[in-house]
Amino acid sequence: MPLAVVILAAGKGKRMVSDLPKVLHRVGGKPMLAHVIETACCLEAVRCFVVYGHGGEAVKTAFADLPGMDWVEQPEQLGTGHAVGQALPAIPDRDTVLVLYGDVPLIRAETLRPLLESADKGYVGLLTVELANPTGYGRIIRDAAGQVIRIVEEKDTTAEQRLLHEVNTGILAVQAQRLRAWVAALKNHNSQGEYYLTDVIELAVSEGIGVEAFRAYKPEEVLGVNDRLQLAQLERYYQRRQVEALMLNGVTLRDPARVDIRGTVIAGRDVVIDVNVILEGEVRLGDRVTIGPHCVLRDTVVGDDTEILSHCRIEEAQIGRRVRVGPFARLRPGARLADGVRVGNFVEIKQARIGQDSKVNHLTYIGDAEIGADVNVGAGTITCNYDGANKHKTIIEDRVFVGSNVALVAPVKIGEGATLGAGSTITKDVPADSLSLTRAPQKTVADWQRPSKKSS
Repeated sequence: MPLAVVILAAGKGKRMVSDLPKVLHRVGGKPMLAHVIETACCLEAVRCFVVYGHGGEAVKTAFADLPGMDWVEQPEQLGTGHAVGQALPAIPDRDTVLVLYGDVPLIRAETLRPLLESADKGYVGLLTVELANPTGYGRIIRDAAGQVIRIVEEKDTTAEQRLLHEVNTGILAVQAQRLRAWVAALKNHNSQGEYYLTDVIELAVSEGIGVEAFRAYKPEEVLGVNDRLQLAQLERYYQRRQVEALMLNGVTLRDPARVDIRGTVIAGRDVVIDVNVILEGEVRLGDRVTIGPHCVLRDTVVGDDTEILSHCRIEEAQIGRRVRVGPFARLRPGARLADGVRVGNFVEIKQARIGQDSKVNHLTYIGDAEIGADVNVGAGTITCNYDGANKHKTIIEDRVFVGSNVALVAPVKIGEGATLGAGSTITKDVPADSLSLTRAPQKTVADWQRPSKKSS
């Protein structure tokens, strides 16, 4: 059956104590709602409806570049049943409807597929979970034969029902035609005065429609977020899930509790990652890559046998094979390092290509530059690429030797095999195989006395 996913994301989230809509708070570097939308895409949903309310425009703006979303406003928050009802008019009768929640970000597609299969067979597919402490959750009520007959919200439970540990996750799948009729029949005769989606279970049973309940394997997968503490707890679970997947694929993590993954990591064989490393966006690590402690890598590709030493920040860079970077190096967007390059401590590279086996080892800034192969860049060198209005390019050809403390005032080109003397300010092109230097004559004053303070 065609699948329509309805994601409820209208809650204000008062307990977050935030101006940001709750579903935009991040887990693993992405808004919670983004995780849920990705899951819907994995299930190949024909349409995905997001029911929004509080801060709705901010939510829509955050996903403006995501095509194919159906945004449905819930002007008044009158309960989950009312929220689902806002999307149902746009869903054909024969479609399967899967209800998800924007603040339950870590639900997996594998957990949801049995519900969809149940709905396709004409049943209601319901996801439940066993919790050691079920406080705050609606309880699953079963008959003597073990069949689900209804769900009771905690505020409406009896003392005996509160002892039950199987609870409702709120996630269900059912044919749209049936759900439409049941939602229309919902009453708000409860302590909250709301239209509960959970009440459709009792309506289904009254019509002889079977309810197939499936239990989530891991409770953390279906836990929602209502405050900052729960957000932090879910973040830790997410990180544990990510690093376990890496380790099962052969990556060594010196301390899995001190690595954070905020995106996608694709790693080769025998990769080693030290402590307090953050990997953001899409990071690709070749075979035998080593990342030292306290590094941040974002949207970066690292080639085989490359070593990233401690305290490096690398963003939108491409790094070749057998490269050594750091410690304390910064590669900014557009940095491209060829095989065998060495980038040392307190070096910053931005929008620059460094050719094979070249070295930029100490206290240097290279911006908007093309550097050839086998080039040595001395300590304290800078490319003066910005004139206050425009950026200009520096070109350094193969086998150039740049002495320490050289300023290259762009636009400028240094020919192949040239040597630049230490302390020079280069403002004109330098021919190949030449020596270029600019220095004021050294002046020495003999028997010079340093000024001293007069005694009082």
